[in-house]
Amino acid sequence: MIFIPENNPDNSETENGKKPYIHPSFARVIQQRERLKSKLANIRHKIGVYSAKGGVGKTTIAVNLAYTFKNMGFKVGLLDADIDCPNITLFLGIDDKIVPTYPLEPVLKDGVKVASTAMVVDEVKKPIIWRGALITKMLSDFFENTNWGDLDYLIIDLPPGTSDAPLTIMQLLEMDGFVIVTTPQKIAAINSIRSGLMAKRLSMAVLGIVENMSNGAASENSKTVSKELNAEILGTVKYDPALQAFSDAGKIPIYEDKGIADEFHAIAEKLK
Repeated sequence: MIFIPENNPDNSETENGKKPYIHPSFARVIQQRERLKSKLANIRHKIGVYSAKGGVGKTTIAVNLAYTFKNMGFKVGLLDADIDCPNITLFLGIDDKIVPTYPLEPVLKDGVKVASTAMVVDEVKKPIIWRGALITKMLSDFFENTNWGDLDYLIIDLPPGTSDAPLTIMQLLEMDGFVIVTTPQKIAAINSIRSGLMAKRLSMAVLGIVENMSNGAASENSKTVSKELNAEILGTVKYDPALQAFSDAGKIPIYEDKGIADEFHAIAEKLK
């Protein structure tokens, strides 16, 4: 682990007139973090939607949460941070491409600014086989070289796992925090706890838990996640084949079904 003393975060001289040693890689992270703080100063809130477990519905939650905030009158951006397996364009029925010149311009979809690797890389239905360095570079472009403009909320849909993409986001961005997505299954709960503990270890806030594919009441496993992470359950999203059908058709579920819209509105109210 790279360490910098808490009482000397800016690497200034200590009482004996000597600077502490900081590994060059950590110094670069500090510099990039400061650049991003300035670049993204016009984004009031940055919220990650996250779970180490794949298949729990992070993209479903991120998409509908973003459009719920938009319906509440906020200016919203939506970033697909799942660099090698991007899906947001499929959920939103977006075929547009981002012109590969800097600054990158997000695609405006029904009033929300959206960016995804699927808008940049050709032949997106083929696997994107990138090592960590390329994934980190693409994420940096989405933060540092993308014209997000003035936003009230940037919702970031993270990939599963606890490696390159989540680590990069947690190291570089000043986030409001993370919404942890789980399902009633025990395995999802175990991995959701891992997600939240990673965020906390990197001094990030866990804003709350959302149980997806729920029967309507929070399961005992989700309550365990809430207890272990000391974070409230923000709400539940019921298992509903219609929600999947809308997403598969590139339609935004909260625009198609009042019950779904009400579930997400209740969650968004707690995050405002």
